[in-house]
Amino acid sequence: AFIVADTPGHEQYTRNMATGASTADLAVLLVDARTGILEQTRRHATIAALMGIRQFVLAVNKIDLTNYDKAGFELIAHEFRDFASDLGIKQITAIPMSALKGENVVLSGKASMPWYEGPTLVETLELATVRSAQSGGFRLPVQRVSRPGESFRGYQGTVAGGSVKPGDSVVILPSGMVANIKQIVTFDLVRNAAVAGDAVTLVLDRQVDVSRGDMIVSIEVQPQTGLAFDAQIVALQPGGIEAGKRYWLKSGSRRQRVSVQPVSQLNLKEGEWQAHETSLSMNAIGKVRLSFDETAIFDAYEQNRATGSFILIDPDTNNTVAGGMITGKRSVGATEEQGDRVILSLPAHLAEKLLASELLAKHRDEIDIRRTDGVTASRLISNLD
Repeated sequence: AFIVADTPGHEQYTRNMATGASTADLAVLLVDARTGILEQTRRHATIAALMGIRQFVLAVNKIDLTNYDKAGFELIAHEFRDFASDLGIKQITAIPMSALKGENVVLSGKASMPWYEGPTLVETLELATVRSAQSGGFRLPVQRVSRPGESFRGYQGTVAGGSVKPGDSVVILPSGMVANIKQIVTFDLVRNAAVAGDAVTLVLDRQVDVSRGDMIVSIEVQPQTGLAFDAQIVALQPGGIEAGKRYWLKSGSRRQRVSVQPVSQLNLKEGEWQAHETSLSMNAIGKVRLSFDETAIFDAYEQNRATGSFILIDPDTNNTVAGGMITGKRSVGATEEQGDRVILSLPAHLAEKLLASELLAKHRDEIDIRRTDGVTASRLISNLD
């Protein structure tokens, strides 16, 4: 079964295209064999690439109206591949087809196009790969703390990435506290494991401070934390995005105050990023810097769509004014630019004592913590220059 998001190509519907592509694993770009690659084709391809789609189908339709011209089809396919290479798109399947006659849609069109030996559209879709949310580290944004009685405390949410089982060590962010999974509970049973997409309640083996908006993550592969991140956003409302204005940012169950500073804007006609430090108008795609009052927790969107995406909410109107993606590059905040960075590798018990000291507690947001086992830590230290 396939879920299809049909989005128009006109410039004023850029936000529709971005919304549809944000959850897709494959993009089908429909091209008229008589007209070839248009500006809206390039716009769709650019937005789909920005949204992390890596599988593309170039469906060259109405090939029957060109008398099944092989040279014309190959010219269109070659032009698109040249354009797509600049976007980093490598997996492209170009298909000549006639939707009216059904040729190369479901059934083979070899009778009319003996020169085409590739798959049909449906065959291509069936061979497509689905992005797995279980390959990365474990992620559980906490939606609710369950306390039905004094003897039970569970942390509820939907697994946003990876997997977990009883006995696994986890870290609670942003506090950095470490615990082990004692039990995984659902409505009617106790489970041996939980994977991405499962709605579960986690019971930990010790009392730790966890609240809605925190994230429980694997101890080996942790998301980025910090006060400033680089991101790409799509403006969704007529008022656009005002430079320097403070918005609410919502990602998963976490909501934080953030100020947005545009850096550049994508010129969809030319496919180039242009410096742009003023407000972003509706449908504009821009690169921005996000500055937070409190520690933010993100993965790169390329690694995890659930924990790498967000929406911006206007505090005055409560309208969703933009959707965005973390690019994976953590910006260096002003407090971090004033001196050199020092990396410490300490035994766990010493690190806990150091972090609990009054001096470090005052500067917790300036410290980047990565917890790992001794073998991994030794390897990382040995690889440093």
